[in-house]
Amino acid sequence: MSLKNINQLLAADMAAVDQVIRSRLHSEVALVSQVGEYIINSGGKRLRPALVILSAQAFGYQGKRHHDLAAVVEFIHTATLLHDDVVDESELRRGRETANAMFGNAASVLVGDFLYSRAFQMMVEANDMRVMITLADATNVIAEGEVLQLLNCNNADVDADNYLGVIHRKTAKLFEAAMRLGAILGKQDTATEEAAARYGMHLGTAFQLVDDVLDYSGDAQEIGKNLGGDLAEGKPTLPLIYAMQHGTPAQAAVIRAAIEQGDIHRFAEVLQIVQQTGALNYTRHQAQREADLAHAQLSIMPDTQYKHSLLKLTELAASRQA
Repeated sequence: MSLKNINQLLAADMAAVDQVIRSRLHSEVALVSQVGEYIINSGGKRLRPALVILSAQAFGYQGKRHHDLAAVVEFIHTATLLHDDVVDESELRRGRETANAMFGNAASVLVGDFLYSRAFQMMVEANDMRVMITLADATNVIAEGEVLQLLNCNNADVDADNYLGVIHRKTAKLFEAAMRLGAILGKQDTATEEAAARYGMHLGTAFQLVDDVLDYSGDAQEIGKNLGGDLAEGKPTLPLIYAMQHGTPAQAAVIRAAIEQGDIHRFAEVLQIVQQTGALNYTRHQAQREADLAHAQLSIMPDTQYKHSLLKLTELAASRQA
């Protein structure tokens, strides 16, 4: 099973999800549709909605509701991106100008609010309390993660456990919710639903840890953003935390100052320290560990092409270069 095979397997379902997205993005307020279309059309892996589809299909769901719920998940994710880019003052995402760079901060925040509210309209339409609880809880936890990340900015004393707590809330929670939704639609028992959710949590954590690595080792054109963006925003990610703990006192002092000042001008110096201390390899190893934990959760699934796709994603999450 390759990524190409997965894309072919999901092609019809993802086309249906895109149709739902375009339909539900419509607003009589032109700017809402304009900003929404801009961010939705800006690329991206569509991984979270794909997880809803894969999970639902793996658990034998027969119907169309997974298309609507996949669109809901994408709306929630897109809303977080719009708000994130304003908070982080980002100018580039997926190789294009961010929505806030194109339309201004006010428009980005307000259209993000529209996407959140549209997502809640759609989840109510599902008329399923378990679905509503899953998505409402996920949205709340993601917001907590955003606040925790804000509190951690320019704080060089953040440790690995604290940072992983942010990842679990801010990034992995929506992966978890996507997988849980598929299990709910497939009417799985509690133990199976929890295993699916754990798969999503571990996969999302692996995905974010590799993002941390790529911020110091990726190709700017391939990853669609400038290298060193996390450092410029004063974010103490796992490579920096590890490098401070395992470098010399002088090296730790350099990284500490760069985090506290958000000093992108010290990126080359910080990068050298990160490489010398083995921090990128360590973070890759931790991502692989999370991917292996995700892989282990799928023993509860029947042996189908959808399960094989989910297994393949655990390989790709830890090994990807963009």
